[in-house]
Amino acid sequence: MTDLSGGAQPVVAAPKVPARMAPRLVWLMAVTCGLVVANIYYNQPLLAEIGRTFGLSESRASLVATITQVGYTLGLLLVVPLGDKRERKSLTLGLLLCSAACMAVAALAPSFGMLAAASLLIGLFSAVPQLLIPMAASLAADEERGRVVGRVMSGLLIGVLLSRTISGYVGAHFGWRTMFWVGAGVMVALTAVLARMLPRNQPQYAGSYGSLLRSLGTLVRELPVLRRSALVGACMFGGFSAFWTTLVFFLESPAYRYGAEVAGLFGLIGATGAFAASFAGKSADRKGADYALNLGILLFLGAYVLLGFGGTYLLGLIAGVVVLDVGQQMTHISNQTRIFSLRPEARSRLNTVYMTACFIGASAGSFLGGLAWDHFQWMGVCSVGLALVVLAYLANRFYGRSETVKKPPIK
Repeated sequence: MTDLSGGAQPVVAAPKVPARMAPRLVWLMAVTCGLVVANIYYNQPLLAEIGRTFGLSESRASLVATITQVGYTLGLLLVVPLGDKRERKSLTLGLLLCSAACMAVAALAPSFGMLAAASLLIGLFSAVPQLLIPMAASLAADEERGRVVGRVMSGLLIGVLLSRTISGYVGAHFGWRTMFWVGAGVMVALTAVLARMLPRNQPQYAGSYGSLLRSLGTLVRELPVLRRSALVGACMFGGFSAFWTTLVFFLESPAYRYGAEVAGLFGLIGATGAFAASFAGKSADRKGADYALNLGILLFLGAYVLLGFGGTYLLGLIAGVVVLDVGQQMTHISNQTRIFSLRPEARSRLNTVYMTACFIGASAGSFLGGLAWDHFQWMGVCSVGLALVVLAYLANRFYGRSETVKKPPIK
């Protein structure tokens, strides 16, 4: 059995888990997650404007969203594992300042190449939420872990969706460059707040950075539940990203003839999914993660059927957005709840494996969505989403069910 603590290096005993996590700290983490994750999604309602600025086709403009998600995936893979090794507060503050600098570079970008490079780094340094979520899971008692993770994820979801609303409005009235300046200012302000309010949190891992990264492979090999959750998450994020990347093109098409501002307003509609995140966490605590996960997959499937056949009607599109976001959050919270129970001493690394898979799926979904829009328009996008959610169902139903989870060595 492989030792995940870094070989012969000593391991500090885990701190005693408090009976309940302070609500103020939960909300601080939730707000932080929302503000930071917004960096990744500001560009989506702005893609058409960015394309016009640099004379790009719609599919090439959509690469800005794809590249940002690729950067985020790299951050998950290379930065988030440090949450099991380095003091999390100082790591968080450093990442926020780097994010602010890259947002400023994007705002000044004279070419598409410069914007693409800045977008890659924005994604890389915006991994802060995936440091804070395992931290919240570690501080929460077992019986409230799903609820706490769900509440922090509610903040992240609101940030994802309202970022589109804000950036759509700012882009329509002040231009897409202004939105990146606003994002840079928010990161600087957030750094100042967290420097005062976020507690220091020293993790347990005492091995080298190399052994830390190598242990990711060990976790993948030994935990079939982790592999299954990662595969399901990749498919679901792919379907989710295919929709949001192409929505602005659909709304600007002859079916609606709306602009970036209206595309951003759909973020307000989708924010109803934030309530589902809290519900999903409570359901996972009470009925088990599989129950909430299967319900989320069913809702996601129904959403794409509704979007495919009713998306050209405004009410059908609105209803589809609501159901899609609720389904996505239920599956995501359920997946995180079940993986965080596998190896408490390795939660940042578990989150790295899971979220890396999710954002590989999201990057692929953005690419496939843009390609489907170019060749088949809206029904092509919906077909991509349906195919991905069916794959998610099959993976959750059949993958790794016969394997036995290996227990870690007792320290």
